[in-house]
Amino acid sequence: MEYTTLGDTGLEVSRICLGCMSFGTSDWRDWVLDEEEGIELVERAMDLGINFFDTANMYSMGESERVLGKALEGRRDEAVVATKGFFQMNEDDPNSGGLSRKAIEQALDDSLERLGMDTIDLYQTHRWDYDTPIETTMRALDDAVRRGKVRYLGASSMWTHQFAEALHTADSLGLDRFATMQNHYNLLYREEEREMLPLCEKENVGVIPWSPLARGYLARPHEESEATTRGKSDDYARQHPYLEGGGPDVNEHVQELADEKGVKMAQIGLAWLFHKDTVDAPIVGTTSIEHLEDAVEALDIKLSSSDMEYLEEPYQPVRVSGHE
Repeated sequence: MEYTTLGDTGLEVSRICLGCMSFGTSDWRDWVLDEEEGIELVERAMDLGINFFDTANMYSMGESERVLGKALEGRRDEAVVATKGFFQMNEDDPNSGGLSRKAIEQALDDSLERLGMDTIDLYQTHRWDYDTPIETTMRALDDAVRRGKVRYLGASSMWTHQFAEALHTADSLGLDRFATMQNHYNLLYREEEREMLPLCEKENVGVIPWSPLARGYLARPHEESEATTRGKSDDYARQHPYLEGGGPDVNEHVQELADEKGVKMAQIGLAWLFHKDTVDAPIVGTTSIEHLEDAVEALDIKLSSSDMEYLEEPYQPVRVSGHE
């Protein structure tokens, strides 16, 4: 396993972050693993040297956090745990979502209880709250750090001007600022290269992309994209522009390079991200120990500058996706 410093936090994290959306309960989504399988994945990840885990309160409506907490019992100090809050957790309670002070404090307490932890290493806002002033959100998050409930703050997908405003607000008020950005970034979706990634590099913000394999579209030929349970049932994947523009051609280039190097397509997709200086640790979600092991092996794949150009050449600009 390789390790890197996460932004300017000083935290040493594995170059792979295990995304925990894939376990909790299949009642939430068909492809989600049950508790026992989720715990097995976490244990194998730690055996492989992965120490970075990302979940969210809305994954399986809290069950993902509970399973992760149970899996880390007795090994909590070895792990860097990240979770997120924003989406409404109770349809009958409008304050169970958003980024108001009340919503943040309640969501954070609930996440800590489910995780069985006193402190969350990285607490992230899952999306931008258009109904709450950013000053209110940043003050509430800063208070959580000062109370010892959170060590570092992070954000997820938003417009770059919003992230810049959040950073400026924290700096001007003397508050803890966002140390990480969890954004949508992969070979089939590179719109973040225009503004967000340059800003993160300038501000020394850690980048931990979600959906590094485009929800499986980079793991197999595009004509086989619905060959898995998730591929058949994941309506969210179809909302992204993965196969628009030059998507199918990018997919074919990944397949050709994988065949040339004798590795799997998913490993090429991950290796491309590992070669991006702005990326600290892609968040790899999986339902298979074999695929987890494949992801770790991808760290050993070397891509030349011509390989990188070949993979990137067919890309065409697509509509912005992932902020909603």
